[in-house]
Amino acid sequence: MTPDLAALAHAAVEERLNLQPETVEQDLARLVLGLMEFLRQLMELQAIRRMEAGSLTAEEEERLGLTLMRAEAAIRDQAAAFGLAPEELSLDLGPLGRTV
Repeated sequence: MTPDLAALAHAAVEERLNLQPETVEQDLARLVLGLMEFLRQLMELQAIRRMEAGSLTAEEEERLGLTLMRAEAAIRDQAAAFGLAPEELSLDLGPLGRTV
């Protein structure tokens, strides 16, 4: 990585990941749960694509839908345990924008 790119990357990480000693547990929870929510959303999109392609049986669709709903609820429950609202789990992906 060139020095300019390294400096930009470092500045971007510092701006997006602002850990403070007083709130480190909540800050880390926000980061980890944000990543988990991002992965859950990706799995949901993949499930939708598979359903639209007709590559899932009705039972697989039901099981996958239930699993994704439970995963979403578990992530929200954990966020609430750390005093985080669901919208606080949004990640800044730089030029790609923010996760939902």
